[in-house]
Amino acid sequence: MTRQYRFTDSTKDYLTQFYTILEEMIHNMECAQLNDSVSHNFIVQMIPHHQAAIAMCQNVLQYTNNADLRCIASNIISTQTRSIQNMQSILNQCSCVTNSCQDLNLYNRRFKEVTRTMFHEMGTACSDNNISADFIREMIPHHEGAIGLCENALRYNICPGLAPILESIISSQSRGIQEMRQLLKCITE
Repeated sequence: MTRQYRFTDSTKDYLTQFYTILEEMIHNMECAQLNDSVSHNFIVQMIPHHQAAIAMCQNVLQYTNNADLRCIASNIISTQTRSIQNMQSILNQCSCVTNSCQDLNLYNRRFKEVTRTMFHEMGTACSDNNISADFIREMIPHHEGAIGLCENALRYNICPGLAPILESIISSQSRGIQEMRQLLKCITE
């Protein structure tokens, strides 16, 4: 038997803002100005992805008193703000590293697969009146998507300055997923 929830006003406000941020992220990632460089394309599509994570964290911080989640959200904000700054600082030099049409097509194909899954899982994440749990169920696929996008870019010739940023994203977001899964287990049992 499926349990029905009547959302509180706080949950409605939280979810309304979350879906607005999600829609803006999807639009900005899909409408980014691409060129013949995997490095450039990754950066201009990952920046709005990171910006959305920051906005989602700022959103949940208005509604949660859970100290562990507040720490996780604050860490995401600082880590992804730094990552955006790092990507912006190398964008011009990375745009000069071009790729073949074949590589670009393969890169774009996998990009679309990863983002389709991520957008779907974030948009259909289970929501109830436990806003902390809602956020975690939404952010885990967001992090998984970032990891998949980084792993995809690392298959191709990319700007040397970008590789350590990708490795850092994979490492920090893998740790973040682990932390969030543990916390979700604690707050939903």
